[in-house]
Amino acid sequence: MKIVRGKKIQPRRVLLYGTHGIGKSSWAAQAPDVLFLNLEDGLNDIDAAKTEHLGSLELVVNALTYLNQAKHDFKWLAIDTVDWLEALIHHEVARKAGKATIGDIAFGAGYKSAQADWDRLLNLLDWLRTEKGIGIILLAHAAIKKFADPMSDSYDRYQPALHETAAATLQEWADEVLFATYRVHTRKQDEGFGKERIIAGGSGERLLRCTETPAALAKNRLALPDTIEFNWASYSQYFPQQTAAPAGNIAGVVVDGSSKNGVSGIAVGWSTDILPHSLDSLIDATVAAIDQKPLPNLVPSYDFLQVRVS
Repeated sequence: MKIVRGKKIQPRRVLLYGTHGIGKSSWAAQAPDVLFLNLEDGLNDIDAAKTEHLGSLELVVNALTYLNQAKHDFKWLAIDTVDWLEALIHHEVARKAGKATIGDIAFGAGYKSAQADWDRLLNLLDWLRTEKGIGIILLAHAAIKKFADPMSDSYDRYQPALHETAAATLQEWADEVLFATYRVHTRKQDEGFGKERIIAGGSGERLLRCTETPAALAKNRLALPDTIEFNWASYSQYFPQQTAAPAGNIAGVVVDGSSKNGVSGIAVGWSTDILPHSLDSLIDATVAAIDQKPLPNLVPSYDFLQVRVS
């Protein structure tokens, strides 16, 4: 068993959901070096790299497999949207079962089969994240659904427009679940005869809700405030950063002078004969060792200078 201490910094997994037209795709396009999996075929006005329209589950799996195997420079992958991806999964499950829809499969077995497809897709995304260093953005539409609170009366709230099983899986998998909405102000208007009417208004200002409220499902693992501005920088500024080594100290690595100057002699019956080496090649080898990369060949040299790299 291996015990790991401290924080492990990895690319984020964020599920962003919101109402139609609020700008979910535009928000994701602000991520650096992002690639969109184009499922809705509505990205023509988004200035970002995107796949061709992926109209089947097989095409989605092929795209993720290609990204796992090919060399590329993408740092983020945005799936636009996961509710359209769910529709592809449901269609494929129904097709294999010989049914018109997934709901026609008896005893809810179709949704259990769909869960297996979700697990396979999340495994592919996790591989991209851990092996390729790619952050994952899941975009989804919002739906108003009844929430049965065991501690109070049931009430309506916003949550991703997904089947409850898939929604629970993605919410648990994601590091952040953010709800894109508008800032709304309400006021009461007297209608006379003891009646009042609630009037809602706003300036069109958009924001992201980062913590759960009775009105909307949300979560985060970054200690985000309750709301942030609706732009990528307001989110990414909270990303944990690698701690850099102190300036002037390259991880405390010391190159012994004998590696630079060479040494010959006999001690306790053993003969020693080390050639001198080029300072530049010793520096290259030291940097490669720090970065855990293959060591380059050392170049012999006869420049008899003492050296210490620290």
